[in-house]
Amino acid sequence: MVDGALRAVRADPDLHLLLVGPTRAAGALIDALEPAERVRITLRPARTAADMADDLTSARADTTVRAAVAAIRAGQADAMVSAGSTGATVTAAALGLGRWPGVRRPALAATLPGVSGPVVLLDVGGSLEPSAATLSRHAVLGAAYAAIAHGLSTPRVGLLSVGTEPGKGDRARRLADPAIRATELPGDARYVGLVEGYDVCLGTRADVVVTDGFTGNVLLKAVEGAYTMAGGPAPDGGAPRAAALLGVAGTVVVCHGAARPGDIASGIALAAHLWRRAATDRVAALLAGDRTDRTTDTEVRTS
Repeated sequence: MVDGALRAVRADPDLHLLLVGPTRAAGALIDALEPAERVRITLRPARTAADMADDLTSARADTTVRAAVAAIRAGQADAMVSAGSTGATVTAAALGLGRWPGVRRPALAATLPGVSGPVVLLDVGGSLEPSAATLSRHAVLGAAYAAIAHGLSTPRVGLLSVGTEPGKGDRARRLADPAIRATELPGDARYVGLVEGYDVCLGTRADVVVTDGFTGNVLLKAVEGAYTMAGGPAPDGGAPRAAALLGVAGTVVVCHGAARPGDIASGIALAAHLWRRAATDRVAALLAGDRTDRTTDTEVRTS
């Protein structure tokens, strides 16, 4: 985390970081920075961190993740990046920031570099529930996110299954397919039906691929492994180790638990990018039916 934060500060001269955690862990970062860069770093002590194996209620305790959420709620930070327990981060964000209307389970959306363009894959671990209602709602979230974050005017939404023929897949997929067809997607997004695993990497059939958090997380890590076996990521970017949390009233990015310094820096850059584009507010507005702010970037301060 410290090395990633160091890279992020040096790469973005307008970035300000609030580091939440044991102050001794930030010592190496502070010492490595030039005086002009040090003024862009603020520390907030926090005693404990939610362990990966902790119960989700640990997000209610005095942990780093809860302190970070509190900073956003108090207006002391604009976005949050965490590489800790995904469950604790999602729970703390949902409880501390609130959820969007109609969103019962927030979703983690990762963007993969498909052959034909970026592909938004969700959920990749925010919710493990594969119900038809959850999948249908996540299709709406993914379509809105693709339109705002990636500037896609007509996002194509697909449902991940074991075949493209109607009726393929388990019970949740068989129920979700007609449910998504009957759902009004935001803007000019359209549902293209069932897609298969290779469609995620190709991007020729869908710009947004919807699945449950269990399957999405397994698929994302399989793609990461494939890149490693192939000798590294594609020149224009590899499988991400950071995902945006959709459905909560704040900008939250969750990094891979095995993230390296470069991945942490990328996660911080993603959070800054989303906040500068006012992505959270614009996605929420698009979901609410406000189609007046679909292409105009919002000029915001950086902090």
